[in-house]
Formats: sequence, C-alpha cells, structure tokens
Amino acid sequence: MSKTRFNALSAFSSRPKVNVELPAEKISDFFASAVFGEKEMREFLPSDAYKRLAACIRDGKKVDRDIADQVASAMKAWAMKQGATHYTHWFQPLTGTTAEKHDSFFMPKGGGGVEEFSADALAQQEPDASSFPSGGIRATFEARGYTAWDVTSPAFIMTVGNGKTLCIPTIFISYTGETLDYKAPLLKSIQVLDQAATEVAHYFDRDVKHVNTTLGWEQEYFLVDSAMYYARPDLVMSGRTLLGRRSPKGQQLEDHYFGAIPERVYAYMRDFEIECLKLGIPVRTRHNEVAPSQFECAPMFEEANLAVDHNSLLMDVMDRVSSKHKLKVLFHEKPFAGINGSGKHNNWSMGTDTGVNLLSPGKTPRTNLQFLTFFINTIAAVNRHEELLRASVASHGNEHRLGANEAPPAIISVFTGSYLKEVLEMIETRVDEDKFDEQDNITLRLDIHNRIPDIMLDNTDRNRTSPFAFTGNKFEFRAVGSSANCALPMTVLNTIVAEQLQIFKTEVDEYIKGGDYKDVAILKVLRKTIKEAKRVMFEGDNYSDDWHKEAKKRGLSNNKTAPVALGAFVSEKSVKLFETQGIYTHREVEARYEIALENYIKAIQIESRALGEIVINQVIPACIEYQNKLITNIKGLKEVGIDAKLYAAQTSILKQISEGIDKLIKLDKEMFDLRVKGNDQTNVLKQALLYCDKVRPIMDEMRDITDGLESIVDDELWPLPKYREMLFSK
Repeated sequence: MSKTRFNALSAFSSRPKVNVELPAEKISDFFASAVFGEKEMREFLPSDAYKRLAACIRDGKKVDRDIADQVASAMKAWAMKQGATHYTHWFQPLTGTTAEKHDSFFMPKGGGGVEEFSADALAQQEPDASSFPSGGIRATFEARGYTAWDVTSPAFIMTVGNGKTLCIPTIFISYTGETLDYKAPLLKSIQVLDQAATEVAHYFDRDVKHVNTTLGWEQEYFLVDSAMYYARPDLVMSGRTLLGRRSPKGQQLEDHYFGAIPERVYAYMRDFEIECLKLGIPVRTRHNEVAPSQFECAPMFEEANLAVDHNSLLMDVMDRVSSKHKLKVLFHEKPFAGINGSGKHNNWSMGTDTGVNLLSPGKTPRTNLQFLTFFINTIAAVNRHEELLRASVASHGNEHRLGANEAPPAIISVFTGSYLKEVLEMIETRVDEDKFDEQDNITLRLDIHNRIPDIMLDNTDRNRTSPFAFTGNKFEFRAVGSSANCALPMTVLNTIVAEQLQIFKTEVDEYIKGGDYKDVAILKVLRKTIKEAKRVMFEGDNYSDDWHKEAKKRGLSNNKTAPVALGAFVSEKSVKLFETQGIYTHREVEARYEIALENYIKAIQIESRALGEIVINQVIPACIEYQNKLITNIKGLKEVGIDAKLYAAQTSILKQISEGIDKLIKLDKEMFDLRVKGNDQTNVLKQALLYCDKVRPIMDEMRDITDGLESIVDDELWPLPKYREMLFSK
C-alpha cells in the first residue's frame, strides 16, 4: 500500500476520543460571555454614556468623540478582565476570509509601562492595504488603507489556545475612500432599504421608525479526517478532490440525512457550538445532511449585519476547532464528485421596529395588504434584476454545484406556492384600474375582504429546486454557495428591493394625488406589478428541460458559468442601480468585477497545476510500479490473461494522461502570456473564459481517465485516500 495513504489510514484508526463538557450547567449561563454586549456596556460604562451609545447603535449614528473615549476605556477594562492582552480591528476584505492585525494594550513608558487603548485606536486603524484585492483601486506601492469601527456590531474576545484578543468589527476602505470589503456596502444597503421600506410601511402604520433586514443562514459543510486530508494534495491546495473514483456506496440509500450523528462528529459539533455560543452566535440546529460526511448547522434569525459577521466568525471557529478533533472542515461547494455539494441558504426578511415581520401574512385584511405589498415588491425586484442576483452568487466553487441534483439551476426564479399564486392571480384579475369609479373606491375601502382574502402562514409545500423561494414568512435564497460571504448576495438583495419599493411608492403617490383612496392606489400598483413580475414566478420542477425552455421564452437568463454570470455586475443597468442607491461607485463596481474574475482564474490555475503535480508525482509512479508487477506475472504465458489485458489498458490510459498533461502545460503558458500583456478588464475576462472553456474541460477529461485508472490499479499501490475511506471513515 502507498506509504502516504497507509499512514493516513493508520492515523485515523488510532484517533483518541475528545471529551467536550459544557462550561456551565445551562447555555444561558455562558451565552455571549465573550461579547461586549448590552449587559457589559451597562456594567462598564457610565449611565449617560451607555444611553448615548445605545441610541447611536439603534439609529446608526456616529459616536461622538467623548463617548468613544469612554467606550474605549470600558472595552479595555472588560477585555483585560477577560484575560485579553491585545486588540485588533476584525474585518472582511475581498479575499473571502476575515483579516486581523493584533496590537498590544501594553505601551512601554519610562522604566515600565502601562496598558492603553484610546478612542483613536478604537475608531480607526491603518492596516497595509497593498496586499488585499482591490481590482486596480490601489497599486502595490500604495499601501495605506483604513479600518473603521462598526458601532452596530459588538466587539468580542477571540480565544486561540491560551491567548485572548479583543476583536472590533470594522469596515475596510482605501486611502482615497473606496470600499475594499464586504461590510461597508452591506451597511449602506441596509440603510437604503430601511429608508425605502419605512416610507412604504407608513401607508399602514405611521409609528414605524425603522425597518430592519433580518437574515438566518444555514451552513452546510463536509468533515474529513485530517490525516486523509493532508494525504490529498488536491484538497489541501483547492478545497476539493480533483480526481477520485466514486465510492460504490454514496448517498443512493438516503440513509445519512437526519441520521444519528457519529460520536466523533457529535463531539466536534458540541465543541464549536460552545465556542460560538460564547461569542453570541445563536446556533440552534445541527444534523446530518444528505451526502455522507456532510452536515449542517443553523442559528436563530438576527439583524443582517450581525448575522453576516456571525457567519464569517462561525467559519473561522469551525476551522480552528476542527484541528483539535483531528478533523478538517470543508466549505467548498463541491468537494466530492457524484454526491451533493454544499450551499448556504440565506433566509431573508424585513421587520419593523414595532415588532412586525413585513413578510408574514396577517390576520386582518389590512395586515394582509401590508404583507402583499412587501411580498409582491420583493418578487418584482428579483424579476427586474434576476441576472444581478445570479451574479451575486457566481464563483468557481458554486459553478460546480448550481444545476446539480441538490442545488437550484442558474436560472433565477421565484417560488410562491400554489395558494399565494392564486391570491396574486385574484388581485391581478379582480383589481382592474380601468374599471374603478367612485363607487368602486368606496366599496373597496369599506369591504376590502372581497379583494384581499385571508392568507395562512405556511400554507404550501416547499420547492427545493427553486433558487428563491417564499417559505412562510421569509424568502429563502438557496443559490448562495457554502464558502461565500453572505454580505454580497444580501447587499444586492437589499439594494434591488429598496429600488423597487421606491418605484412602488412613487406610483402609489401619483394615484393618490389623482384622487384615489390609498388602498385603491396600492392595489392598482400591485396589480400592475404582478403583471410585470409574472415571468420570474415558477412553481414546478426547476430541473426539468421544459422549464429551461420556458424560461428562455420568458427572457430569463441562464448564465451557467461564473465569467458569464459576473458580467451582470458591470452592465449599465447594474452600475446605475448601485450609483443611484449609493452602494458602490462605478469604480468600486468595476473593481469587484475584476476581483471576482481574478479569483476565478487563480482558482482554476491552482487546480490545474495541482492536478498535473498529483498525476506526475503520485498516479503515474503507482501505475508504473503496477505495470512492472504485471509484466512479471505475464512473462512466459502463452495465452493472454487478465494481467496482460490490464497491462494493455494501463498503457493506453497512461498515453492519454501524458497527452492531457501536455495540453495543460501548453494552456498554462498561453495564460501566462496573456497576463504578461496586461490585466485590463477585457484581458482578464478573456483569461477567465479560456480557463472556463479550455482548461476545465481538459481537467474533467483527466479526471475521467485517472478515475478509470484507479479502478484497475492494485489497491495496495494506489497513493491517495479513496472516496470510500474519506467519506465513510467515522
């Protein structure tokens, strides 16, 4: 047996159990114990300072300098009491991961020193921006960038080993003011949607002061033993297996989903959940997912900005805790071929500061009219910008997942359920603006029951094939990939809904100015909006060929690959949307587009080079060793036996592998020559399309060839842990 594979299997078989104990009798005793939250602010801040800070957090206003001084002092006192020695501005650059630079509280002075943490240190830091993706906004020699405190997301203590660090959530911007992160645009989109939704909510309740965006994510992931992980260079380099014959048993028996959680995995889940709960992440759900060695966790709903921070933090925690259990967590959307990939379903809704979920059906005609207003306008926003919404989830990893049996297709559509579909059809057919007269207005005002039926919560089944489905009191955006930062799709969704609500209000106000009663005006515009948005609504099987043909007739996009899908970001329509709503400048949009293309290029480049290295250094030597064994067996035989047939088959396959390697090397040089010519936007797109259309197909061919080789090489000689070993070793 291959030494590397043998060692990995041997290490797995001798894993000791890891015991995990709750740090207190009840979760409520330690929940958010590592967070500078409301309780801590009350304890460490003067009463007046606490009230002023709470008002700033509630209203999203800037914190005055005198308050910042007091907050910094309170944070330092609390953090040091927790055992922290350093602080950092914790931010989310466009790398897809989190970033931090630690500074000590300790400041040498005279013959000794003192612990310091000022308002300046709290409010702003200056990390080097040159090495973060900027899409051309910053040159390498222009190093300066700034992080700025996000007062709406609480600081927390991160524990790594025996060290503790105070982490302050921040935005990240360039020296010239452009955003270089995910958080800043998200905050802008939340504010824009707040304003637009609040104005529409005033049609129904004048007491509403704010509309908050809420998010509940569902995080899917795979777990493999760390020894097997490190014995697979493809997993280490790219996060997915670039070759590997499918296991005879996969998920076809459907016995893993919601099954009993393996003891080792259960200990890991408990461990990372405890760390998450200390950090105030309200994780509640855990279970086996459909594929073997695939799992899921999910929290309670939270305000969107905090939910995004918590998801990024969760992924950090899960990765760190996995090493303690000699496991490796995989967030790639498709780490294993032939079984389900992983998504990150984003459950999105809007709620008022008066406690009303605007996407929850009500018990009265008035509340149902409010629900339908926000429900229909969300659908209309998706219809208007379906290509942009698709672009928001486009990535190299998600390209492997979208359209497969466990994920929605690349066509963005909305599922409402049969009952609500009938309600929308009723409004469309019975509310005819051409037939209204004064008597109709009076009737509608007094007897709205005739036009707005009772709507029940959770009155229809779910559609697992739909990328954007209504699920009772929220929309579930199922197309988001498991490795993605939730901020980008949420930024896009908030922005397009804000624009649609602005359009809706303008049209309603015009009818009111023309003499219509408010409810009549609302229903007239809703009728028009339903007619316009019908093309994006679909209740059937999104996988079917019939739907793909129907979607094309309706004019819906079907951008299957990331380079094509990402083009929607820089369309004239999208740029105008982002600039008008104040989310991105034209330059920032272009930068994000280029960064996404660059990430796509680099991901496939790494994969192709890793595949070539594995084949040359591990697969081919194993084959040659087996061939030598076969030659020894067939010498002197007069009849052609199975050994001779295997030898001939291997020889043919090795020739195909050699040809594939030559093609990859040639294409790699072609790509290098393109990069030498410059990285303007047109050239970057050309590179991405070449990697997509030329390199990936060759890699797929190479995989098929090597997987065939795995089936005939002596199991004792195959160098890489096999699917059956990685997926079914508990």
